[in-house]
Amino acid sequence: MSAIELKGRLICEDDEEVETVIRYLPRHVELTRGEAGCLHFEVVQTEDPIVWSVAERFADQSAFDAHQKRVKASGWGRATAGITRDYVISRGA
Repeated sequence: MSAIELKGRLICEDDEEVETVIRYLPRHVELTRGEAGCLHFEVVQTEDPIVWSVAERFADQSAFDAHQKRVKASGWGRATAGITRDYVISRGA
């Protein structure tokens, strides 16, 4: 099976959205890194304080799908649902 990679950006519109990311991100990272099949997960604020670099790698499609399902039901998912995402999802080796 091929790993699934997601790379891109989380783009806030204003300081309120930035504060939401800062508030919810630590728990989101902790929970995601603890998921079965999570090989790499990083969300880092860039030089532009409203833009966050996102890099994820999951062992396979089912691990990625389980992550997506958990995120949608999480506090992070609900709090950040309106924040713009610019992601590319691909299959790795």
